Amino acid sequence: MLVSKWDDYKIIKASDGQKLESWKGIKLLRPDPIVIWNVGKISENECDAFYHRSSSGGGYWENINDIPSSWQISYKNLTFNIKQMGFKHTGLFPEQAVNWDRMIQKIKNSSKKSVKVLNLFAYTGGASLACLSAGAIVTHVDSSKGMNDWAKENVKISNLDDKEIHFLVDDVKKFVQREIRRGNKYDAIIMDPPSYGRGSNGEVWSIEKDLNDLLFDIRKILTDDFLFVCVNTYTANLSLLTLECLLKVVFKNNKISVDEIALPIKENNLFLPCGITGWIENE
Repeated sequence: MLVSKWDDYKIIKASDGQKLESWKGIKLLRPDPIVIWNVGKISENECDAFYHRSSSGGGYWENINDIPSSWQISYKNLTFNIKQMGFKHTGLFPEQAVNWDRMIQKIKNSSKKSVKVLNLFAYTGGASLACLSAGAIVTHVDSSKGMNDWAKENVKISNLDDKEIHFLVDDVKKFVQREIRRGNKYDAIIMDPPSYGRGSNGEVWSIEKDLNDLLFDIRKILTDDFLFVCVNTYTANLSLLTLECLLKVVFKNNKISVDEIALPIKENNLFLPCGITGWIENE
């Protein structure tokens, strides 16, 4: 699944564990361990800022040129605030645009009067914005208040703040279990679980230990005629086939597709792998 419709974002080149990206003209050089090929060194003089990774974990940004503390990029009618975060991130995963397009199409083509979407591990709200723009009612759950606040910024600058969205700072596993007890149902569920993380009260999440049970739990809060479930993962130990088998066990009566997501690299005909995504749909 290739994302090629970005105007404000592109990967200029990738080589020897690094990628040089343009975020609406601001060039960032970041480490990426998946880039094990070497087509020549990328010079730090080619970027506006680069991320230094520490051998003891974490790292820091070094700005060569003046960069605003935040700036905006757009994908079609969606707008996002970009910021230089710790551990090399910017608050957006551009490859997810391929999933946003699919979500929008599914919601717009639905015959349902209203579509309720649950976005788990929702981060800064890329998928939440996409579903809102298509007319869905969205519940956005993330254990980080800072990420929820950032998502609210993105909703506002995308002119979607007149739409219905509910922001919750909560542990995903506990929230879903409460929804089961309350009898709440959703027409679509999105999740982007980390390999490892902590909930709002320090609850530990491990994708190898917890994803199976969470998938069985979300099955209980889907409407009988649900539209889709979308599961993304960047976990190296979770292969495409592993995710496919897991989804087939949980959603054995539904249509399942699992694909690798990639972004094109402008300099040559290579592509940057960006994780895997699984879709579950009603037949």
